[in-house]
Amino acid sequence: HVQLVEFGGGAVPGGGSLRLSCAGSGFIVSTVCMGWFRQAPGKEREGVAVITDDGTRTRYADSVKGRFTINRDIVESTLYLRMNRLGAEDSAMYYCAAGASCRTMDPRQFDVWGQGTQVTVS
Repeated sequence: HVQLVEFGGGAVPGGGSLRLSCAGSGFIVSTVCMGWFRQAPGKEREGVAVITDDGTRTRYADSVKGRFTINRDIVESTLYLRMNRLGAEDSAMYYCAAGASCRTMDPRQFDVWGQGTQVTVS
């Protein structure tokens, strides 16, 4: 049974940092493209960052470049998103997802999703 579970969301003041985690079960995170996505109320889900199956390439949304870092731990089969200098515009439900390819950050191309973790920046 393939499953993704996110952890680490919460409330943080503007300028603060958070690290999100995504634990995968039923597969190994290093065998597929993994990504972080977010959805704010009234907005479409958008790609934040993705990392290739071998971990050598990453891609970020322009809005988070230089502030967010995606990485994964093969041994623990866990995906992470380090978020620094958070602003109110980063408030959203954050999801991790797995897909066959990192050629796009289009959420429709990702097949397995976690339940999400809320990030609120005040």
